[in-house]
Amino acid sequence: MDKLTRRGFLGLAGAAGVATGLAACAGTGSTATGTASGAAAGGGSSKVIWWSNHPGNSKEAEQKIIAAFQLANPGITVDLQDGGKNYEELAQKFNGALAGNAAQLPDVIVASDVTWFNFALNKQLAAVDDLMAAAGLKTDDYVDALYSDYLFNGKHYALPFARSTPLFYYNAEMWKNAGLEDRGPKTWQEFKEWAPKLQATIGSDKIPIILADGTNYLDWYFQNMAWNFGGAFSKEWTPTASDPKTIEAGKFLQELVAMKVVKFSKTPEADFQAGIAACMLQSTGALGGTTKNSKFAFKTAFLPGDGNCPTGGAGVAIPAGISEDRKKSAIKFVEFLTNTANTVLFTQATGYMPVRKSALDDAGEKAFLDKNPNSKVAVEQLAKTRSQDNARVLVQGGGARIGKSLDQVAAGQDVASVFAALDKETQGVIDAQIKPKL
Repeated sequence: MDKLTRRGFLGLAGAAGVATGLAACAGTGSTATGTASGAAAGGGSSKVIWWSNHPGNSKEAEQKIIAAFQLANPGITVDLQDGGKNYEELAQKFNGALAGNAAQLPDVIVASDVTWFNFALNKQLAAVDDLMAAAGLKTDDYVDALYSDYLFNGKHYALPFARSTPLFYYNAEMWKNAGLEDRGPKTWQEFKEWAPKLQATIGSDKIPIILADGTNYLDWYFQNMAWNFGGAFSKEWTPTASDPKTIEAGKFLQELVAMKVVKFSKTPEADFQAGIAACMLQSTGALGGTTKNSKFAFKTAFLPGDGNCPTGGAGVAIPAGISEDRKKSAIKFVEFLTNTANTVLFTQATGYMPVRKSALDDAGEKAFLDKNPNSKVAVEQLAKTRSQDNARVLVQGGGARIGKSLDQVAAGQDVASVFAALDKETQGVIDAQIKPKL
């Protein structure tokens, strides 16, 4: 098998540099008007069933894109169906549908960073590059770093759609009252120094930082902390949670708990918006909702550490088991869904990343980023991202497995013992489910 290439770095220094660099290498893709480009799909079915969990409360934006697609393609209707409240529920629903016949399968699914690979490994997703080429559509306008996340054995199994990174959100007034510089912490050690200053000014009924718990993507955010200490969940297919540096990161998390400066929540976004925390780690996809619902001024910053930010979010994929006619209509729709005009519409409505190079050369997008510095920070941080650890995103159940272990660490259990057990369990899944197929 070819080496499993995950993604490269988008070596750009800032929003202005991003716009200039991406404009220079923009591909043909879809037109900026939102109409489908390239050759006609050459037939296809008259209906596309799309299962979505509406990432970033995006149902309204999705419906707008569907209406535009149907106007441009009067022979095809799109049936938007709820696939679940999150990525995992949608994956479970799709897994259940795979046990039935092809008629029960959707034509398009939202596939997250932690769900797509298992389906691709088991040959349950169609290669989108083959379908795009057959339809006369191009892939060279997708941001290379995001498109490459779906590369396996020389083929891509999704198109980037609701792509994100974590961001550091902070309450500007609380920051000012604590006498802190108007920026995010450069390192986690620096945040540890700041936390008592925050606690002294925000009051005992509030908390310096709120984080998702292990059932709600703490495993995603903790990668940043682990990487800052030189650790990781894995190196390629070797689990490394029990590496001393990863253990050090786990102990650091426990130190924040002991200092009583961190709270773990199933709803960190809502808690931050309510003003009970001075800062939080949350997806760029939460920008739209946080901007709308917060009653105070907040700012965003890069995650602590230089180049230690994981990407995340989801793409759109097409089941391998549906008919060729259904695939023709499905690929036409997902290309339209992710074209220049629609990635601009979607990202402005939600806070997710633009997935097209040409989007950042769009006049409307440039103006939007200038008026929304928090969104501009998210785009600039794309240059500081790195591939996620295989143990989280490519090993089935990895996110939940790691999240459970982190909950145990947060509760005070011995870090070395918890992480050793995590490595053993991860290795067992790799040996049983992945290595035989590689």
